[in-house]
Amino acid sequence: MVIIDDDVSSISDLHTYLHQHFDMKSLGKLRYFLCLEIYDTIDGIYLFQTKYAYDLISRVGLTDSKIASTPLEADCRLTPLDGTTIKDPTFYRQLVGSLIYLTITRPNIAYVVHIISQLMTSPHTTNHSDVLRTLRYIKGTLLHGLHFSVDSSLIPIGYSDADWAGDPTDRRSITSYCFFLGDSLVSR
Repeated sequence: MVIIDDDVSSISDLHTYLHQHFDMKSLGKLRYFLCLEIYDTIDGIYLFQTKYAYDLISRVGLTDSKIASTPLEADCRLTPLDGTTIKDPTFYRQLVGSLIYLTITRPNIAYVVHIISQLMTSPHTTNHSDVLRTLRYIKGTLLHGLHFSVDSSLIPIGYSDADWAGDPTDRRSITSYCFFLGDSLVSR
């Protein structure tokens, strides 16, 4: 169980109460949980998935490859018909699933992961190349994560955007959104 509160005495009281009713032990401050790295500082809380991302890059064998400056090439339109079909799409699906989990702390790759995850039923070689480029981008930005500032206001702000008829396959519109609570991104 993860207990979070800004009042240390409340945490202590809850811990004492739970300890009286259950056999438990405290593991101390939260640092690593479900592949999330948590660092609290004077100016806020930082969430990273650096180890998870590095393990993913190592599993693919891209530790010695060049980094990419963007997750996709400029004006890249991913379609389910480019290239040849991958004979065994299991590894592709595992990579995309891992990238989906990585978007918890990396909203900058959410759009790319959303698009490549739509192509999991019948992935093609070009789609696999796009996943590898995204991983090379992640390699160059391993220390990126989320910062939740203590000085941030609690005013919610939302943004949305749409690309009318932007899908090259079926001409559907593509929309996206993001919500902030003060300076901190909370939903994408």
